Amino acid sequence: MPAEPPPQTPPGLVLPPLVDHHCHGAARTDLTPEAFEGFLTESDAPAAPGTTYFDTQLGFAVRRWCPPLLDLEPHCPPGRYLQRRQELGAAEVTRRLLRGAGIGTFLVDTGLPGDLTGPREIAEAAGGAAHEIVRLETLAERVADGAETAEGFVSRLADAVADAARDAVGFKSVAGYRYGLDFDPAPPDRGAVRTAAARWLAGRPAGGRLTDPVLLRHLLWSAAGTALPLQLHTGFGDPDLRLHRCDPLLLTDFVRAVRPTGCTLVLLHGYPYHRGAGYLAHAFPHVYADMGLALSHTGVRAEAVLAEMLELAPFGKLMFSTDAYGLPELYVVGARLFTTALTRLLTGWVSEGSWAAGDAARVAALIGADTARRVYGLEPFRP
Repeated sequence: MPAEPPPQTPPGLVLPPLVDHHCHGAARTDLTPEAFEGFLTESDAPAAPGTTYFDTQLGFAVRRWCPPLLDLEPHCPPGRYLQRRQELGAAEVTRRLLRGAGIGTFLVDTGLPGDLTGPREIAEAAGGAAHEIVRLETLAERVADGAETAEGFVSRLADAVADAARDAVGFKSVAGYRYGLDFDPAPPDRGAVRTAAARWLAGRPAGGRLTDPVLLRHLLWSAAGTALPLQLHTGFGDPDLRLHRCDPLLLTDFVRAVRPTGCTLVLLHGYPYHRGAGYLAHAFPHVYADMGLALSHTGVRAEAVLAEMLELAPFGKLMFSTDAYGLPELYVVGARLFTTALTRLLTGWVSEGSWAAGDAARVAALIGADTARRVYGLEPFRP
């Protein structure tokens, strides 16, 4: 059967190709059913006995939007869908899904482990463009793998951040995972950084993760000095984090402190604290927010979540993303849920006379692509 086209927008509300300003790579190899299901959840454990992760809002969204791109009926059974994936193979599935997602540009966080496609592969599969977002903690861990002294680590880390800034379009931090967002907002002095580095290196096993709050703060301030946007994970994620310590409002003092550097802060995800992220974007000119991950996992409730984001945040301070990871399906789901939710909201507001149609079209283009192109210094879209 032919692939199902993207949802239609009303006259005047025509979205340019989306800019997915925060995503990850897709698995290069075929996945077992268990591995596939593992990407449908933020949990790090198998589904409870007698249950499946297909029985979630995200699982239902995958079955709604992805089967037509693989020549199947919407809502086909999970077993048939997974069988079709195996028939086509990972490369062809990725190509079809990426080309059917409606995304023109991908900003790829390359800091996750695993056999995942990189920016160049994603661009080729999608027939679009892709750029790298450098994850700070992963960068520091690579530097630590070859460091012999604390002083050498600190010096090489400064060089690594500067080198990364030459090619990447932004940085990303998962300090919320590694420590929490309730960190001391001030930049640590060089002596404190050396002491923390010596302590971490002395006790670090091979490949050990960075969790020291002083070094995490040092990374944030190092990135802030590069003039590139800095993405910060906020809100929900896998069980590594403590959700109450990932409320973006905990960043308020850091937001104030970093403003003089000129660094643009991008608050990712936010849910269930997304209204707080919207407030920070409202109150501070250098703060932006997105709704990636939240819309995918809330599925048919994405419209309600997006409406809450649009309550307080200035419309030019919100950006679309998918936070897709592992499954190319997640690019499709993130894009379709966003497009459908935004279309329904704006169409309703135009129909009741609250918004003008031209304003709705302009705001849709801002959120879907134009703001990300401005914030990350991307080439403007040319039809």
